[in-house]
Amino acid sequence: MGLRINDTAPDFTADSTAGEIKFHDWVGDGYAILFSHPKDFTPVCTTEFSAVAQLAPEFEKRNTKVMGVSVDSVEEHKKWKADIEKVAGAPANFPIIDDTSLTVSKLYDMLPAEAYMPDGRTAADSASVRTTFIVGPDKKIRLMIIYPMTVGRNFAEILRALDAVQATDGQPLATPADWVPGQDVIVGLSLTTEEAKAKYGDVDVKLPYLRTVKV
Repeated sequence: MGLRINDTAPDFTADSTAGEIKFHDWVGDGYAILFSHPKDFTPVCTTEFSAVAQLAPEFEKRNTKVMGVSVDSVEEHKKWKADIEKVAGAPANFPIIDDTSLTVSKLYDMLPAEAYMPDGRTAADSASVRTTFIVGPDKKIRLMIIYPMTVGRNFAEILRALDAVQATDGQPLATPADWVPGQDVIVGLSLTTEEAKAKYGDVDVKLPYLRTVKV
């Protein structure tokens, strides 16, 4: 069975552009985003990693670390970082994991268990390695998004989803469609309207099961 929301994110130890990393220790007491891509020196992935480099201050504000995963080596990653920084106009200071062995890709169900890719593999060979995970301080998976090869990730949406995860984590709340920070959130059905008023103040009852509050 594949990974699911609220599963414990598998721990691993791997080499990276920042040295050896033990994933759970690296996450620490904050949030983390783990995102994979098919191969270094490919056009869509270069734009994606550039977007992450540009958003570094935003992730830091949210106490969130970011880590890339690639099926290429640390040596290749370090060469590729020059291209990323050229496109981004910002340093790519987040670690990129060396997953030439496919260990992390298989651990996170990004590839079939029997996958084997010899040297000379292309981005198409590892097309399924294109997944994004948000992991909480308790090391539980909060969100998973998988994109196809031809669609570049929307990191503004990933940032928005991170905000939603953090706004509702451990609370009887949810966010409505297209929610952005500052907008009202939905009260969970586990609370009565009176309980919600006592906890959050004014409650806007749009429908008996759709009630919103400001937080």
